Parts: sequence; C-alpha cells; structure tokens
Amino acid sequence: MSIATLNDIYFAAVERKLDRMMLYHDAGTWRSVSSQEFGRNVARIARALYDWGIRAEDRIAILSENRPEWPMADVACLLLGAVTVPLYTTLTAEQTAFALNDSGCRAIFLSSDQQLQKIASILPQTKLEKIIVMDTVEFTGDILPFHDRCITLNNITSQGPEVLDGEIEIRARAVGPDDLATIVYTSGTTGTSKGAMLSHGNIASNIRCSLMGFNMRPGMISISFLPLCHITARHVDFSMLYHGVTLAYVPFLERLPASLLEVQPSIFVAVPRVYEKIYAQAEQKAKGLPMRAIFDWALAVGQHNKAEILAGKTPTSRSWKLANKLVFSKIRQGMGGKVETFISGGAPLGRELADWYAAVGIRIHEGYGLTETSPVIAVNTPSNHRIGTVGKILPNLQVRIAQDGEILVKGPSVFKGYWNRPEETRAALVDGWFKTGDIGNIDADGYLLVTDRKKDLIKTSGGKFIAPQPIENSLKLNPLVGIAAVLGDKRKFASVLVSPNFAALEEWARENEVSFNSRADLVANPEVQALYEGIVQGINQHLARFEQLKRVMLVPDEFTPDNGVLTPTMKLKRRVIEERYKRQIDEIYAQAEATPLK
Repeated sequence: MSIATLNDIYFAAVERKLDRMMLYHDAGTWRSVSSQEFGRNVARIARALYDWGIRAEDRIAILSENRPEWPMADVACLLLGAVTVPLYTTLTAEQTAFALNDSGCRAIFLSSDQQLQKIASILPQTKLEKIIVMDTVEFTGDILPFHDRCITLNNITSQGPEVLDGEIEIRARAVGPDDLATIVYTSGTTGTSKGAMLSHGNIASNIRCSLMGFNMRPGMISISFLPLCHITARHVDFSMLYHGVTLAYVPFLERLPASLLEVQPSIFVAVPRVYEKIYAQAEQKAKGLPMRAIFDWALAVGQHNKAEILAGKTPTSRSWKLANKLVFSKIRQGMGGKVETFISGGAPLGRELADWYAAVGIRIHEGYGLTETSPVIAVNTPSNHRIGTVGKILPNLQVRIAQDGEILVKGPSVFKGYWNRPEETRAALVDGWFKTGDIGNIDADGYLLVTDRKKDLIKTSGGKFIAPQPIENSLKLNPLVGIAAVLGDKRKFASVLVSPNFAALEEWARENEVSFNSRADLVANPEVQALYEGIVQGINQHLARFEQLKRVMLVPDEFTPDNGVLTPTMKLKRRVIEERYKRQIDEIYAQAEATPLK
C-alpha cells in the first residue's frame, strides 16, 4: 500500500473495516471505535467545517489530550486541505494566544471546559471564528458572550452523512504531497517557540520508511499517551493507522500504569523519561533482603545473556529461564506482559539505561529525529540493532557530519521551513541540508551516534567541552535522583544541580531516622547532602578529569512541565534552570573560589 499524503492513510484505514480501530476508557471500561464509526465522524466534521467556509490552507488548532476525537478532528481538517496547528494543553493562556495569532487560526477544537475557559480568556486577542468542544459542556458564565461561536463535537457527529460526500472526497484526493499539512510549534527548550511547516509528503514519506523491518499488523495494540501535539506521537499514531494497529488512547500520564495492565499492548513507544520511571520503580520494589539479592543475581544472569537479547533471541539457559520467571517477567508484566516491540524516541535514551533493559530481557529500539524532519532520521530495527546508537539512517534520507560535528540531513521528510520566520529558515536550511543542532558521528557499519545538542555543550573557562546529557542520564539511573542538570559553561569546572526523587528520598530519610519538616529542610540536611555527594562521586569515577562534577546543589523543587522546567516531552529547559537558580549557582561557584577544590 503506497501513500503520498496523510489523506491516503485515512482512506486506507477506513477501508480496513476494523471493529477495533481505536480504544478509549470511559466510565470504568474500555470502549472501541470501529473504522466505520471513525470514517462517519470524520465525514461529518469535515462537512461542518466546509459549511463554515473552511478551505485549503486555512489553519485550525487542536488543543486536547489524547483521545479518539483528536485524530478525527485532525483528519477532517486535512481532507479539506486545511492546516492543523496542534497545541500543548500545558501551555499558558499567553503562550496559546501567541501560537493562535502567529499561525492565524480560524477555528479550534478543544477537549474540555478547562481548555474552554483558557481560550475564553484570550478570545478577543485571536481571529477564532469557531470553537468546537469535545466534551459535553454548557456555554454559560464567562462563555455566554461567545456562545454563538461555540458548538460541541457531539452536535456535529450526531447527524450528517455516513461517508464523505462527493465534493469533499474530490477535494481530499486532490491534496498533494507538497501541500502544507501542519504547523508544529516546537516545545522550545530555549527562546520563543517556532512553527515548523510540514507537508503531507514530508510526513507520509517518513511513515513509509520509519517502521520498515517492524512487523506491524492488524490485531496488535499500541498505547497512545505521548502528547499528540508532538510530532513523534502524531507520527506514531498515523503509522499505526497505516498498518492497521489498534490505538488505545490514554489522556493523562497518571492513567498509564493502569492502562498498560488493562489493555496489554503489543507495542510500547515512549520517551526515555518513562523508561527511567519504570526502571526506578523496579529498583525500588527490589529493596531489602532477600528480594534485593534475588534481583541482583537475576541482573548478573541477564548481563551474561545480554548479547542474545540484543540479537533478538530468547536465551535458553536454565539460569536465565529462572531469572526470567522470578524477576524479568514481573517487570514486563508491569507494562501489560504482552509487549513485543519497545521503541524509544524524543530524547537520548542513555547507554546505561538501554543496557539495564537488555539485562532484564527487553531490547529497546532507540530512534532519533526532530520536528523538522517529520521526525525520524534513524532508528534501530529488529534486524539492524546496535545498542548505544540510534540505528541506521532511513533509506530515503542522506546524512552527513559537518566539520564541527553537527549532524546534517537532506531528504523528502525535511520540513518546508518555519512559519513567518524566513531568516530562521535560511539559517536552518543550507542548500537543502537541515542543520539539526545535534553533534554526532556515523560508525563504519552505518549506525548513527548522537552525542548531545550543540547548544547544550558546556565549554569550561579552560576551553574543555563537556557533553552534559550522558552524565545526566547516568545520574538519573540512581533511584534517588529525579532530574539532574550539569552546569559549568564559562566556569572553571562542572557542577550539578539535582532535583531529587522525593518519594524515594523521603522513604530513605524515614528509614535512616533523618527528621525533616519540609523538602527545603530535607535537602539542606548534611546527611542528605553527603548522600548525593556520594552518588556523584560514584559517577565521577567514570569521567575524565575535566568532566568531573566538583559541586552538588540540591533543590527542594520537583521539575515538571507544569512548573516550566521541563518541556511537555520531558526535556530539560537549561536556560530556565540557569535563570531560576542563578543566585544559588553563583553562590556555589563563589564558595568554590574561596575553598580549595578536592
């Protein structure tokens, strides 16, 4: 089945006539959406949009958690040749207004009363003509003055055509690969968010190649929980629809553990932060004798058999079978027990974390890409897998390494440019080559290795370059560490700021009779300070002298997307960290000047 546009995926998905195209949780049970129901709802939404005057190239926003209505709205817009603008639900009203105004959206689909109130607060600042709400809500109170612009999605989908009418189908099939499909605003680890313009052909060409070698097929289930406004999650969803895989929607991350047990997916695609949390939970459950001794023995057995796991084989030794029965199967059971394919993307996985998963019998296929590349550039597959790399480059892309080590990409999935940002587009695209901003290299066998973000590299005052992410990933393997941020740009030495895993730290404090009245009290305790200094010293033993972390700063804050320190895809906003904790950072370096370093 060949696809040239995202609309081709819609037609193929509807023609499959699946009874369970999608799943969603409602009133304590999982309900299904058939291909027929999906197609009917999309047809009715597309008809309503068309009747409102929505045409090709008009921009329509989607502000919602993951749910079946998200792709229904998305596809309905795309069939008309309109351009979808996905927005994170965690954005402030001001940030939302910026994206709506920058893109010039005429209408918006949103999920709930909470998001409706946000939009109502900025509505006079926008060009929005229509607001479509997925939940059943009353347009009263602050919404009353705008009620004539509002409608619930149920009012649209409860009546209308059963299939696309002729006029809209003609328009849908006339959409070409070069037509703009979406404007994706980068989550922005630094500076103002930019809208990356992706065409139908950009995304479709990437979908054709990204899962080559993976046996995706009808009957399999994939959990959709990563925010669909991120291109990785949206690419995965379109890919699953293309291959006939059932999508189970999880709107909130806190529902993920229960959903995994209930749905028992066969495909698990996650960002590294989710894999880190599963690892931390496994380590936490193994605390205390005799469980710790059994766990450590099983890990040793797993390390001995790791090569077979990484080759895609199941070890046959008696010791591995016993370790699998006692330990490894329990870890897999926490993810539903039926996952065949594990994929990681969105950020670097970390060699040590990938190594731990391989030791417990799980081979994670790490991939790499960016919003601007639709997104996949390279991915490990079942037949071509090398731990510590992000896999081989997709066959329809070219990659070269610039003199300064930056990864450059060229090919059909490279974006058209930044919306309303001609200068930034010219800076990012040189003779068709996209400058990724990542540092890496390609080994002799064609596997791509990514070291770090170019802008994140730390240059000490002594002129030494430090890649912070590998060090941070090593630190996060300790269950007591929540998030770590390596510091030291233009400073004499590197140090680290740590947001503890407070659940684990508070349990440690109780077990060790360390009293505290608050988190600030806890992180200031000398015994806690010594505990984390010991963790850092353990990491320092494996670092070059100039990379070693000479100071440790603990903060009483938990880092989340809600408080602005992490992006919605759980990446660290270094500039925010450095600005928010500037006084404390300056203090530890000033103290170091007055105190000789050890």
